[in-house]
Amino acid sequence: MPRHTGAMTRNLTYSAHARATLVLGLPLIGSHLAQMALHVVDTVMMGWYGMVPLAAVVLGSASFFIVWVLGAGFSKAVMPMVAGALARGDETQVRRDTRMGLWLSILYGLAVYPLFWWSGPILDALGQRPEVVEIAEGFLRIAGLGMVPALCVAVLQSYLAALGRTQAVMWVTLAAVGLNAALAWALIFGNWGAPELGARGAALASLTVQVASLLALWAYAAWLPALRRFHLFQRFWRPDWAAFGQVQRLGWPIGLTSVAEGGLFHASALMMGWVGTAELAAHGIALEAAALAFMLHVGLSSAATIRVASFLGTGEVRALRRAAAVSVVLSVAVAVVVIGLFLSWPEFIIGLFLDETKPESGAILAFGVTLLALAALFQLADAMQVMALGLLRGLQDTKVPMALAAVSYWMIGVPASYVLAFPLGHGGVGLWLGLVIGLIAAGASLMLRFWALAPKG
Repeated sequence: MPRHTGAMTRNLTYSAHARATLVLGLPLIGSHLAQMALHVVDTVMMGWYGMVPLAAVVLGSASFFIVWVLGAGFSKAVMPMVAGALARGDETQVRRDTRMGLWLSILYGLAVYPLFWWSGPILDALGQRPEVVEIAEGFLRIAGLGMVPALCVAVLQSYLAALGRTQAVMWVTLAAVGLNAALAWALIFGNWGAPELGARGAALASLTVQVASLLALWAYAAWLPALRRFHLFQRFWRPDWAAFGQVQRLGWPIGLTSVAEGGLFHASALMMGWVGTAELAAHGIALEAAALAFMLHVGLSSAATIRVASFLGTGEVRALRRAAAVSVVLSVAVAVVVIGLFLSWPEFIIGLFLDETKPESGAILAFGVTLLALAALFQLADAMQVMALGLLRGLQDTKVPMALAAVSYWMIGVPASYVLAFPLGHGGVGLWLGLVIGLIAAGASLMLRFWALAPKG
């Protein structure tokens, strides 16, 4: 991404800001959608394979994700740090921050693997059904090996995005989707002469794809002539404790903020498991659809992070605030379109994940349609909370947003879900209404925080 100058950016119109945001954001949206498609492929194929394996993969994937998002805070910290350093012309700091982001990701990934190996007793203690726990444990023992490559991929994606290389990130992720689909088709069902491994096949396909993606991005970052001047992997083994501390201090609150949000949905999956297996399967499908829509906002939020960090680095206050306002408007427009889709074609969307010849599909479809209507309720709030977080990360403000997110999700959202679902007797519908309440609290508080904190001038 080229260094900004005041003469070039101070007087950008709103339409020019929109174009610049979309130039960055559309490839990031594509890469995030492709990343999400990796999980959607597994969910669709497991839905065809059977209800209990589907429920196990939903539970296992949610467990992997909640551990991953904590470690991914380091990769998200790298993005504004690299963008700001590049805007200041400090290429040495670009290398230092990215390299230590990789270090932190590797150390974290190794430290958390025992959670996956002993996931069976943990899930059993959380009240999940024994037949689901057995399959989920086998899934996680394989999938957990992908934690280190998955986190390192996230760091390299942030590094390349901050340098304006968003299309490369998108193409590598799209290639990963095709590879994952082929491997999952072979290993889940035993096609093309492969063994039939069910849920373990889905995990093995994901692990293979994560390693392949890491190798591709590593090679691109190391050998592309335009990027060689950063010497990213030169003397990679040498520690840089100052940069290590900077990435860690910015990254851990981001990770905990993501855990607070992801934990809200993971807690809802666990509680939905108490309601019933068909409800848990429908919950997983509806969340996949909602998560696909969420990736649109994540891409725009990442673009907003880069632009705000760049303008902060050059001290262009007016451009910073205009860029932020345009990003918010774009995210609202996307949310309105998604709401229309969810309310207009719920049966079609849920049906994509099911083999309708199986006897349990009718119950899953009926409940999934209800949940998708509720997902439409939280689209605007979800868009605002993720956009506000992206804008605040551009300002390198992470600790207060972490506290606001924790309160919104865990002191408001989770208790509301539990009370509405069980004491008040609304079941799965009550669970999702609690999600809506938590997301509204987060969206409002975080957006107010950004506009109060953004520099004025």
